[in-house]
Amino acid sequence: MRRRILVIGAGSGASNNLIRSLRAGDPSFFIVGAHADRFVLKKSSADRKYLMGPAFIRSVRRIVEAERIDLIIPTGDVDVEALSEHRHRFPGRLFLPSRPIIRLCQDKYELTMLLRARSVPAPDTYPVSDLQRIEELFGSLRWRVPLWCRARTGTRSLGAAPVTNSEQARGWIRYWEELRGVPATSFTLCEYLPGRDFLCQSLWHRGVLVLANTFERLSYFGGENTPSGVSSLSSLAKTVVDHRILDTCVAAVRALGRSVSGAFSVDLKEDHDGVPRITEINAGRFFIGMTAFDHVGKHNMPHTYVKLALGEEVGFRDEYDAVEDYYLVRDLDTLPGVFHAAELFDDIREVRA
Repeated sequence: MRRRILVIGAGSGASNNLIRSLRAGDPSFFIVGAHADRFVLKKSSADRKYLMGPAFIRSVRRIVEAERIDLIIPTGDVDVEALSEHRHRFPGRLFLPSRPIIRLCQDKYELTMLLRARSVPAPDTYPVSDLQRIEELFGSLRWRVPLWCRARTGTRSLGAAPVTNSEQARGWIRYWEELRGVPATSFTLCEYLPGRDFLCQSLWHRGVLVLANTFERLSYFGGENTPSGVSSLSSLAKTVVDHRILDTCVAAVRALGRSVSGAFSVDLKEDHDGVPRITEINAGRFFIGMTAFDHVGKHNMPHTYVKLALGEEVGFRDEYDAVEDYYLVRDLDTLPGVFHAAELFDDIREVRA
């Protein structure tokens, strides 16, 4: 039977990567794309496209009914949260973690506190309750200067910057308050993690790890134009095999609950001692670009996601499907390229001065 899948956020980079991966896993999928922005939607490669109205849930329900959708896949945190809140309206058509887990993961401070309480490595973090207390927070973390200032919620390193003193932190947060309407209480100060930047993408079913792979970010979109020098959007990334990363991520997801299900995409960064620490967990969705790597491993992760969601047997569990030395190269207005290290100099001539 041909499965009918609705991808929310169609036309974005995340959804286009996801759709390519889904079709690589099973060309028979009929994919419906939906977006509230006509211009973004126009870029989608879905088999059928729907422009959504302002009432998000009502629009999704109408598409599901009109297209006899088997499974809905969100690609952004806002859509994950909205669908999770209204999951009772889509019985059997969602494969998302529970509402409490999604809420927890979308608050980076609450998540960090839980992980540290469960002895899972995460940065020492303090919430900002009042701009007048910034000096007090710096006093608690002074030996770790610079500190990392960031928003508790949001994606793509929202409000993130390294700060070396209380004046910088206060000025940075006040800027976001006055020009972006983000209150001071939306920020945290935490220890700065200077090491390597890792990602772990995983699928879980009823508390059991089914599939995981790991990557390292090497460079970032727009990093040179931000105070932090980094972004969650990698322009260059590579596959890595690192059981430290896997073990830390497995411990983190298990700390969320005993019977977790769905996709969990975890960000980590090494501290001064090279210990990888969890910086955030994206519950309910895949990383924007990492599905482009799906053809280099044994298993296609979005295809596996669909099978788990629809109650089909996948034939494996606890699979660490990681390979070494494949590189993902991304830029604006181009398809992602994936190359093995041995291919990087093929057909390229080097000019020697």
